[in-house]
Amino acid sequence: MSSVSPEDRENTVWTVDEHLEDILAAVHPLDPIELQLPDAQGCVLVEDVTVPVALPPFDNSSMDGYAVRVADVAGASQEFPAVLTVIGDVAAGSDGLPEVGPGQAARIMTGAPLPPGAEAVVPVEWTDGGTGGGAATAMLPAGAAPEGAGGEVRVHRPAEARAHVRARGSDVPAGALALAAGTVLGPPQIGLLAAIGRGTVKVRPRPRVVVLSTGSELVQPGAELGPGQIYDSNSFALAAAARDAGAIAYRVGAVTDDADTLRATIEDQLVRADLLVTTGGVSVGAYDVVKEALSGASDADQPGGGVEFRRLAMQPGKPQGFGSVGPEHIPLLALPGNPVSSYVSFELFVRPAIRALMGLPDLHRPRARAALSADAPLSSPAGKRQFLRGTYDAQAGTVTPVGGAGSHLVAALARADALIVVPEDTTRVEPGDALEVVLIG
Repeated sequence: MSSVSPEDRENTVWTVDEHLEDILAAVHPLDPIELQLPDAQGCVLVEDVTVPVALPPFDNSSMDGYAVRVADVAGASQEFPAVLTVIGDVAAGSDGLPEVGPGQAARIMTGAPLPPGAEAVVPVEWTDGGTGGGAATAMLPAGAAPEGAGGEVRVHRPAEARAHVRARGSDVPAGALALAAGTVLGPPQIGLLAAIGRGTVKVRPRPRVVVLSTGSELVQPGAELGPGQIYDSNSFALAAAARDAGAIAYRVGAVTDDADTLRATIEDQLVRADLLVTTGGVSVGAYDVVKEALSGASDADQPGGGVEFRRLAMQPGKPQGFGSVGPEHIPLLALPGNPVSSYVSFELFVRPAIRALMGLPDLHRPRARAALSADAPLSSPAGKRQFLRGTYDAQAGTVTPVGGAGSHLVAALARADALIVVPEDTTRVEPGDALEVVLIG
């Protein structure tokens, strides 16, 4: 937390950067654990992984065809094919490989080891497939060959040495670096680990993020709306945003405006949370339940033991809360309840916290400079950093506002792929002016 004295905190207006700095100072990467490969997807590798054996571990064929000696097919053509004796089959996983001698060939399948004596592979399309006819398009089934093929194959084209042969170690040699620490393990990385024989890997686990919305007016989608009620969209949006950031997200149905109920719900969720995110109830209203339930408590062993509520010099998202709860001091970020305020706050504060828990060095969304594309100037409140929604055109280098500045405009947010940042000292932006944009699409 900041060094500002407690008596000054209530009246302090914090900058976006100060609030984020306090959050990141209190959030630390999760401890590494050893996981089976299927469970490691999306996690961050904490150690360099080297290749114990070459990949591929032996010379093998990249085609279905015939393993041959180069001299035996030199000068082969459609009119004067090279006629070779087929001495056997080499399938993937074969053992006891036949040795290819002068005037001989071995049928070979993709991925099968190159037999001794062979120097190249001719694709089946360059042969008659052992049928005695013209160019083949496929091989006879294994049960029908080589006896059914007459024991001979006609090759219609020459092959250079090592043609269609994948060399041992051509993908990655033994002892080389396969994956560096800090790599996020996606499907290709999981596949590589399996290919080099790793069954487990040491990673930082995906953070478990519990998202909880508050408000007696909230109804779950699919239910009937009563007077004065609205559907709970925040918990769905923020849970999806947490998953998009790399977390495992747990969404809790809306909690009514009762401080005791909220405290009990938070306490129940601590067992499965590395980070808690609440939305709503952080302003100055009489029913702002999050602020009522979590501020002012001094016992760190109880939910609410260390949560501080602040006013930030930003729009939208002025009211914010941050601290830790429970005996394990689980970080908690309390976001405002208006949908746009909530989502913008997530992008600025929660997403970096999630990525910090993952141990990633790059915590933030990519940013760019873009010229404002608008029919009229935009205004912005003095002393506040404004985040407008927009669509970014990378090719043109422009950004176009979507919707207005209202913090309830969910439809406009759904069409946006960028946040347009208007600095605190700027109150008017003209069309064509260059602004920073946060790319959220």
